[in-house]
Amino acid sequence: QVQLVESGGGLVQAGGSLRLSCLASGSILRISAMGWYRQPPGKQRELVSTISGGSTNYADSVKGRFTISRDNAKNTVFLQMNSLKPEDTAVYYCYARIRRYVGDSGMDYWGKGTLVTVSS
Repeated sequence: QVQLVESGGGLVQAGGSLRLSCLASGSILRISAMGWYRQPPGKQRELVSTISGGSTNYADSVKGRFTISRDNAKNTVFLQMNSLKPEDTAVYYCYARIRRYVGDSGMDYWGKGTLVTVSS
């Protein structure tokens, strides 16, 4: 089995910073990509940022404010969030594309989410 566990969410004032972490554990052969999605209240889940190899991708709404990074040795992905805005309030979900064994084509796994609340 594979488990993704997020941490680092919380309440912060506008302009503040938070750092999210996500640890993938279990039967893992290789992680090809990791990233973050978020679901604001009453809205659909949306992409925040992904990282695969040396490439990163960001939603336009977070470019220049959020930075994604990854510790491959620890199967961990981070999201440094600076200059937070009230519209960043959402449940943030970690994602990973994981191969569990040789011959496995890989599938997407998700964490349960961590709530980020930005007050104005």
